[in-house]
Formats: sequence, C-alpha cells, structure tokens
Amino acid sequence: QVQLVESGGGLVQPGGSLRLSCAASGSIFRRVTMGWYRQAPGKQRELVATSTSGGSTNYADSVKGRFTISRDNDKNTVYLQMNSLKPEDTAVYYCNLHAVIRDYWGKGTLVTVSS
Repeated sequence: QVQLVESGGGLVQPGGSLRLSCAASGSIFRRVTMGWYRQAPGKQRELVATSTSGGSTNYADSVKGRFTISRDNDKNTVYLQMNSLKPEDTAVYYCNLHAVIRDYWGKGTLVTVSS
C-alpha cells in the first residue's frame, strides 16, 4: 500500500518562496510519474506539475518559470519549489503518485499567499 505525506505548506507573503515535500512509502516510486495538484476554495483540483520516471517534467502555464518540480528517488520524495508566489497560488496542494492500476493521493498541505 502506498502512502503519501506532504509537508512544507504555510503562510507566505506575495513574492515569497516555499518548498513542498512529499514522502512516499512503498517500492514503486522510481518507476512512476509523480505530480503536484492544487485546489483553491470553490474551484476544481488542477494540475500544477508532473515528473516522470524518465526525468521529464510538465507544468501548468500559470506556474511556468516560477515553480520547479524535482524528485529524489533514493529518498522516495518529490519536491515542489515555489518562487514568486502570488495570492492566486493560494490552495491546498496535493501530491499524486500515478501507478498503472490507480492513483494515490496525499491529504494535502495548505499554502496561503497573503500580505
């Protein structure tokens, strides 16, 4: 059974930075796509960034140039470095592990961007 635990959320001022971490249990981490999604109040969950097992990354247009996804396969951990944060980045951020048979989700970590 895979478990995902996010950390690193919090309150930050506009223009600031945060780094989210997601630690995964299990042995399939290095073979799967990992992703970050977010859900703002009253909105649907949306893709933020993904990282494939082959090292390719993909970003939502709204975060390109500001956010960077990375992974450490030895630590079973995926990161999301968020720079130049904007109020519209405020959301609960969820870690996703995309396996062949199903998706796994963390419980989420809240990021609030406000002055």
